[in-house]
Amino acid sequence: MYNKRTIIPGLAIFVVFVTFPLWFNAFSTASPTPKPELPPGGEKQCVAPASEMRASHMQLLNEWRDEVLRDGDRQLVTVDGKQYGRGLQLACMQCHTSKEKFCDSCHEYASVKPYCWDCHLSPEEEALKKETL
Repeated sequence: MYNKRTIIPGLAIFVVFVTFPLWFNAFSTASPTPKPELPPGGEKQCVAPASEMRASHMQLLNEWRDEVLRDGDRQLVTVDGKQYGRGLQLACMQCHTSKEKFCDSCHEYASVKPYCWDCHLSPEEEALKKETL
């Protein structure tokens, strides 16, 4: 009368497709979140709290880039009495000297390919460049 032979299997297939993400996540094992290596010498004050830097460091770097390159605003950033230059190499890479151990660990986990390194050199690359000159 209501085509039970097609409706019931159709509903079963629909339920399987709708609940597939739940089943897949329940039985799959995700890799653990990476723990980037912190700067040597213990905890240091960053330009922002660690949770904020994890969530929005790229926005901060983009704002600094725009302010320095486009607006010519090169004022130092002061956090708790310590001054930082605006920029990846002037602020971040002064403490986080290993790109591979700090930046790449999270970027590879998140499958992100930032374009920062198209122009900037990591501290290790700078040292190698100076040695070859």
